[in-house]
Parts: sequence; C-alpha cells; structure tokens
Amino acid sequence: MHLFTIGYEAATVADFLAALKNAGAEQVIDVRALPLSRRPGFSKTPLKSALGEAGIGYVHLRALGTPAAGREAARKGRQAELERIYSGQLELPEAIAAGAQMLELAAEKPSALLCYEREPACCHRNLLVRWVAPQARVTHLFA
Repeated sequence: MHLFTIGYEAATVADFLAALKNAGAEQVIDVRALPLSRRPGFSKTPLKSALGEAGIGYVHLRALGTPAAGREAARKGRQAELERIYSGQLELPEAIAAGAQMLELAAEKPSALLCYEREPACCHRNLLVRWVAPQARVTHLFA
C-alpha cells in the first residue's frame, strides 16, 4: 500500500490540487477532527467541491482527527504530549473503525491523508500512518 500525506499550511488550493494530481492521488482522506479552515478553500464543503472538479474523491474520517488537547500540544511543539493524547484517541472504538476504513479506502485507490500542518513530523498524520498503517509506503507531499 502506498499512502500520501499532505498538509495545506501555506498552500493555495491550486498548488494543493496540482501536488495531488502530480503524485497520482485519486482520493483525499481528511483526518482533521474539525474540517474547517481559515485558509480560503480548505474547509470541508469548498474543498470537497474543488477536489470533485479535479476528479479526486473526498472522505472525512473525523474519528482519526486530533482532540483539542492534542492540537494545543502540537501548536506548542510538545510532541511527546501530542503522541500520548493521540495514541489514546486511536484506542477509541470509533477511531479503530475509522482506521480500518482508512486502510480499505487506501487499498482501493491511491489516497492522501489531509491535515493542516505542512511538516509531517509535527503532525498527527505521521503518527496515524506509523500506528495504523506501518506496512504502508509513505510519501509526504509538500514536506
């Protein structure tokens, strides 16, 4: 399995779509707990529309998002705290089910996990891949 990850921080929608197209991603799996953004075009509804126009699918798996305390730890650079909080999130039944769904979706077509943070080492999507899909080959777009 090959998974892409992408963070849209500092990106335009056009650059974001181009990166996905160039990589061959056919589907975006949004792993934000809150699929809202102050960046124009990256909230759930306009993003889903732009992706659809580009021929790229969109799925939101809220249960794989980071809880508020984890987002706060990430913003403050407290990586160990983020990892502790997020590992607890992934133990919840709904996150376990969403993780299985993520793997099924990614097995069907080339998929990119989406979050805000541009640098994957500072983002929960890197932890998600490491803990839920350790066998996957991973390409971090925009990293």
